[in-house]
Amino acid sequence: MPGPRTSRSRIALGATAALGVIALAAAGVATGSAQAAPSAAAVPAAAGTHRVLFDNTKAETAGNADWIISTSQPDPLGQDATPNAETDWTGALSSWGVALQKAGGYSLNTLPSGRTITYGNSSNAQDLSNFDTFVLTEPNVKLSAAEKTAVMTFVKNGGGLFLISDHNNSDRNNDGCDSPCVINDLLTNNGVDNTDPFGFSVDLLDISTDNPRAVSSSSDPVLHGPFGNVTGSILRDGTTFTLKPADNPNVKGLLYRTGSSGNSGAFFATSTFGSGRVAIWGDSSPVDDGTGQSGNTLYDGWNDPAGTDAALALNATAWLAGSGSTTPPPTTGGTTGGTTGGGSCTARQLIANPGFESGSSSWSATSGVINSDSGEAAHSGSYKAWLDGYGTATTDTLAQSVTIPAGCAAQLSFWLHIDTAETGSTAYDTLKAQVLNSSGTVLGTLATYTNVNAASGFAQRSFSLSAYAGQTVTVKFTGTEGSKLQTSFVIDDVALNVS
Repeated sequence: MPGPRTSRSRIALGATAALGVIALAAAGVATGSAQAAPSAAAVPAAAGTHRVLFDNTKAETAGNADWIISTSQPDPLGQDATPNAETDWTGALSSWGVALQKAGGYSLNTLPSGRTITYGNSSNAQDLSNFDTFVLTEPNVKLSAAEKTAVMTFVKNGGGLFLISDHNNSDRNNDGCDSPCVINDLLTNNGVDNTDPFGFSVDLLDISTDNPRAVSSSSDPVLHGPFGNVTGSILRDGTTFTLKPADNPNVKGLLYRTGSSGNSGAFFATSTFGSGRVAIWGDSSPVDDGTGQSGNTLYDGWNDPAGTDAALALNATAWLAGSGSTTPPPTTGGTTGGTTGGGSCTARQLIANPGFESGSSSWSATSGVINSDSGEAAHSGSYKAWLDGYGTATTDTLAQSVTIPAGCAAQLSFWLHIDTAETGSTAYDTLKAQVLNSSGTVLGTLATYTNVNAASGFAQRSFSLSAYAGQTVTVKFTGTEGSKLQTSFVIDDVALNVS
């Protein structure tokens, strides 16, 4: 431990990024210049947090594609915790992500490249059971048999699935299967219901250009939702869908290719399966915001005046998120967790000494981390956990083990303040929030914060731990500081509520 706690120097804040819950204010649809897109209305405060997972495991960045909301994965807040313009996050879907973040009531994550889509796997923090909506934007790799079962079971049990296709022969990674191939394979060979469960199939077409129009439906929640009214979209090398209401009477075409109607030529469609909802779009161009990682050729369809694409993407996300709850997933992989609530769970808070007012009681921490030092204020009371802040190479930890009862939904929250003497956009110092098993193996990294996220005051962070119900786990924070300028990570009022 390098030196006494009082040797720390607190640097005045000049941060532009704030952590935590964004005010539930009117948030216009973000554009490249942070202006509101046409027909995008202010968004009302959400009744609860809707958890949205974007996929990046199926070659979504192959070729010129860049279908990510941020390069910080799984948590986009690691790049910028208070994005105002879409360029604050890097990715061709950043306008989509930033608009949801600014709206409030949404918690966004990305399933990073190299990972696996799962449902009911307690070792995966990005397991589908922890989310309300899953977004697959132009997938270019077939889902494995287990992944297809996971996705279909997720929807069947109440999840929302957002599929975005592209045109035929759009194989960006040259593996022999493009997004129409991937999606049609999911619909016909999933191991849960192979009999056209959603009532639509992807047409093998390459339509160079069109401006599909919305049907007349004053009550449809996707066409007339919290983010504005949808009048049309753009189609720039995309495809359409054939609807089969005989297979699923709930399938509905909302936008159609010029000259098409009924069961053919649908460009945007919705359906249901079990307790869940599904939406599908025939082109990735409408959600492309024109900026992303260097070297990609992108097109700003998000703000194209020929469509109301932003409102369509955001309204559909809101509709798919539904009430923000899904039914419990099955336990898989030999784990004992995986439930998300219901049954006989008794609501209570599980963290002992949550505000550190009893010092280090019930906590395992690096010496001196839990303190009442006046150099950093507590969120409440006198004590808090102050990790790092020396300006020398330091690793501080804070941890507590807790048993989450089976059959409970579990939500971890804590208040976090970061200040730093670092400048610029390079992450030198980090704080990881993780869940470990009884052997010390990391089950999941909930978030990683850095000096770039410094801000005045505390902000609350919240994560679902429902996937670990029935297990004894350790909630652990690890702060790692470089050898030069200080960054202080201050944590207070930790809670793990079950219900």
